[in-house]
Parts: sequence; C-alpha cells; structure tokens
Amino acid sequence: MDVQIQVCEIFVSIQGESTYTGCPCFFIRLAGCNLHCVYCDTAYARSEGNPQTISGLLEQFRATGLILAAVTGGEPLIQPGTVALLKRLQSQGTVLIETNGSQDISVIPPAVIAVMDIKCPASGASQAMDWGNIQRLRPRDEVKFVISDRNDYLWACQVMREYQLSQRCHAVLMSPVFDPSADGLKPAELAAWIIQDRLPVRLNLQMHKYIWAAATRGV
Repeated sequence: MDVQIQVCEIFVSIQGESTYTGCPCFFIRLAGCNLHCVYCDTAYARSEGNPQTISGLLEQFRATGLILAAVTGGEPLIQPGTVALLKRLQSQGTVLIETNGSQDISVIPPAVIAVMDIKCPASGASQAMDWGNIQRLRPRDEVKFVISDRNDYLWACQVMREYQLSQRCHAVLMSPVFDPSADGLKPAELAAWIIQDRLPVRLNLQMHKYIWAAATRGV
C-alpha cells in the first residue's frame, strides 16, 4: 500500500533560503507543526492539509523537470511518512528538508540535506530545541538562526562558539526576522554585526519575500 502524507501545499518557486538560494525548486509543504514561533509566516500549515500518496508526490516532482526539491512545513518530521517521502525523492535529485530543530534529525536519509533551525530566545520556542541534534549534523547539513534583536544575536554567537558549529556542518545561516515595518531588525544592522565580529556565517535574507509580497503563498 502506498504511504499517504498530509500535504498543505505544493508549488514551484525560487529557493529563498539556505546555500541553495536563487535556485528553482519544487516545494512540498507538509501540514502540522509542534511549535508556535512568534514570527511564524506559515501558520496556515498547522491546520491546512490533505492526504497525498508518496508516489503521487514523486510523480509531480518528476513532471517539473527540476533537480532540486525542498520538504518543509510546518514541521515535516512530526509526520511518520516523511522519511519514506525523502527516500523516494532523493532518487530524483537534490533534496532539502527544513526542520525546526525539535525533532531527531538522525532519521533523515544520508543523501538528504537538513536545513535545521536553532530557535533563538525571541522566537518563544528555544526551549523546544533537541540539543542532541547538533551532534547529529552531517557535513552537508546547514544550520539557521532567525534573529529578532541584539540579544538573539549574542545568544546565537555563544551557541556557535560552544558547539563549534561552523566546523560541524556545511553552513551556518543568520536571518533577520522579516519585518516590512520600520521596527524590526534591519538586514544592514545584522550584516554590520556579522562583519564586525568576523563570524563564519552567511547572511540569509529570505529572497522570496523580497521578490514577491511577504504574504504571497505558492511562491
């Protein structure tokens, strides 16, 4: 019997984050999440979803003609069928999984690249982090900090030093919380901190939100 999985939405767009930023990508957004981050931009994924078969999802990936797929959420690893989906997708190209850091990433197939959040204090979800995941990172994996303010930045710097993150994975990403108002952390401000401290990180600006309106779905 073909495994079914709850899917919120499927679309083709430009990858807006990670070291694959700018690449055309087939996105599978799975339904459900175990966290409620204060800056969540896909809250609809917590409750919206319909069952689809893994074979059907694989066929849709093939039909795009693309060689990059991203499984995201919500939180993909809370669904028991996600690992089977990843195993099938990886036979067709490069596969990323975006995960919030609260779930054991050791279940991710070796050829699949984990892009793992480490939730900063201002997210309201840092207590949910599975710190054992840092030991489980593989050389191709990437780690992402979403930064709300100076306190988040200093906290992330401490985590980087304590765990020697830049030596454990392919890339460490820092993103300012996207805020179109004048009140949020500005990309230029975060960039200045990174430059001043000579951090071995990449500034990650969620390219898709600068190309399309931030609330636009399916891009």
